[in-house]
Amino acid sequence: MSGRAPATSVRHRLGTFRVWLVALVAVVALALVTSPTASGPAQRVAHLENLVKCPSCQDLSVAQSTSSSALAVRHQIVALVARGESDTQILTTIEAAYGTSVLLSPSTSGVGTLLWLLPTAVFVGLATTVLVLRRRR
Repeated sequence: MSGRAPATSVRHRLGTFRVWLVALVAVVALALVTSPTASGPAQRVAHLENLVKCPSCQDLSVAQSTSSSALAVRHQIVALVARGESDTQILTTIEAAYGTSVLLSPSTSGVGTLLWLLPTAVFVGLATTVLVLRRRR
């Protein structure tokens, strides 16, 4: 029996390593997919307009809405891009003015970080549990 314990331990560690590797690849892929690829001011404005919810609409971005409040936010985004502010600064400014619910995706700071990391943690936990249960059979 003592000869099997180290091999089982190595297989368990290798399985756990694989799960963490898959989770890391998933997080990096998600970051690359959601990161803006816009380079010019017009592309940045368009990207930001798709990230911000219309303050007076139900589930529409300011890019999709024709309401006066959406138009005001679009003008604000254009002005902030023209001033040279970063995307994060612009989103923080808009969030401060209109509240946390104005962003269509959760913030990547503070409590918003939990909303991004929680699904990955749940996935890793479930995958680890499945691997452990498989090995015990």
